[in-house]
Amino acid sequence: MKFGVVVFPGSNCDRDMLDALQYDLNQEVVPLWHKSEDIGSFSTEDCIVLPGGFSYGDYLRCGAIARFSPIMKRIIEFAENGGKVYGVCNGFQILCESGLLPGALLRNERQQYICKNVFIKADGFYRERILDDKAVFSEVYKIPVAHGEGRYYADTATLEQLKSNGQILFRYCNENGTETPESNPNGSIDHIAGISNEGRNVFGMMPHPERACSSVLGNEDGKKILTSLLMAKQLVA
Repeated sequence: MKFGVVVFPGSNCDRDMLDALQYDLNQEVVPLWHKSEDIGSFSTEDCIVLPGGFSYGDYLRCGAIARFSPIMKRIIEFAENGGKVYGVCNGFQILCESGLLPGALLRNERQQYICKNVFIKADGFYRERILDDKAVFSEVYKIPVAHGEGRYYADTATLEQLKSNGQILFRYCNENGTETPESNPNGSIDHIAGISNEGRNVFGMMPHPERACSSVLGNEDGKKILTSLLMAKQLVA
């Protein structure tokens, strides 16, 4: 699998993602410039990543301007043709703004920027396929968050569809896997930290697994999550 990491003006986690994929996971990875109208030789077996940061300074809404970057037209086509697209933090916001994922990311419940480690647990088809496919990772991961607009929201009908289709990938919880008000850092509806599209080839999450991929950092839980992308063929089968 080859990875492409999009670089927007204001991206500040693109190098983190590039390094995590290349050096911690030993994968082929290339940067993709936001003004490019060509994503190059990516097949549907590959994955394009939208990293975290503050694309276009977060003017209007987070991800609202990046959604109209020239490269996004190609990425939307790539996703619609079955290609895998993965968005983290600002990348998740862009995916929602572009319509590749349902719902929206709103201002954090307490109207404050959050930067800390949180706990999340696998859910939906991600949990079923990953934990049953003998890649038995812990169900609870400690992953950093860093956002001001990370409160996931969807209307009742959309939320019910996410649940019934198993599209909720991760939920915020405490270190024991229990969902409590205190363990939900931003007030996300139903403790949602990450979701997929109905076709299960587009993934988005607010926490930053690329910041937890090395023993040097004292945390490799993020490496487990990124490694699961290498199993995406099994996940979407």
